[in-house]
Amino acid sequence: MTDIDWDELRAVATEAMHRAYAPYSRFKVGAAALVSDGRIVQGCNVENASYGVTLCAECGLVSDLAMSGGGQLVAFVCVNGKGETIMPCGRCRQLLYEFAIPGMLLETVSGIRTIDEVLPDAFGPRDLEEAAR
Repeated sequence: MTDIDWDELRAVATEAMHRAYAPYSRFKVGAAALVSDGRIVQGCNVENASYGVTLCAECGLVSDLAMSGGGQLVAFVCVNGKGETIMPCGRCRQLLYEFAIPGMLLETVSGIRTIDEVLPDAFGPRDLEEAAR
């Protein structure tokens, strides 16, 4: 899929970022992704006074994916409070990998990359399927 409207994805991620709940860090994050069926899903970070239970924007995005019909992620972007593209942390890259098509594209601070480039040699569902055989 090469017809990805990165401007639209960034705009949806920025809209999501404005809904973030970040009273402690004040670091608002929004995320948006194109799904294999053409939908766009989104998420924002939701902090908690007990920092360990804070939800990343990517968690909200994956919840939106599941709640709106499932599918696989084709393209992803994440923005900060200024609407600038940021890189998902390693934990969130692993979360995205679980729901990504092979070769999912991410807009990163250094350009468009595949999920395999930003999470090389990832462990995922295919590894568990192989172990079950």
